Amino acid sequence: MDPERHADQRNFVESILRYIPGFRGYLEKEYRRESDYLARSWLADQLHTTKRPIDQYFRGLLDAGQVDAMPLLDRIRTRMDGLIAKMRGDVRGYSGIFDYVRIRENELDRVYDHDMSLIDDLNQFVKTVDNLANQSTSPTEMAATLLEQLDAIDAAYRVRGDILKGLTEET
Repeated sequence: MDPERHADQRNFVESILRYIPGFRGYLEKEYRRESDYLARSWLADQLHTTKRPIDQYFRGLLDAGQVDAMPLLDRIRTRMDGLIAKMRGDVRGYSGIFDYVRIRENELDRVYDHDMSLIDDLNQFVKTVDNLANQSTSPTEMAATLLEQLDAIDAAYRVRGDILKGLTEET
């Protein structure tokens, strides 16, 4: 589901219950929690879609006899698989009303702001992957660029987790 449409999917009963004192805040928190999950799923899905073009690029290198590039593919794929697994596997960003650990709303606001820069990093990676076939750089240089961009995405994602854990200062 598209995260932007998530709020539009509320049914009639939920809309009415949002007006009951105390229930609205709970519902809003649950929506934020679900939105966090949707955002992470979307990020992971976008990253996952780049696997096929990367495989095709390296398959072309293999067909051309450039077998030295294969370890680079393994490094890129391993890094991507780990990042995708992290994004899909992390707990939802807002603890429920009875959960032991709670994430404050201002922390979620910071996460959402941070997510925009994470999306920019991911979009840059997708653009690089989309242009793999048109690159005149060596496979080694291309792999270094992809790994550098994956490192930036991973670092931004770790900062996101630190915000949720309360390990970063308010900016």
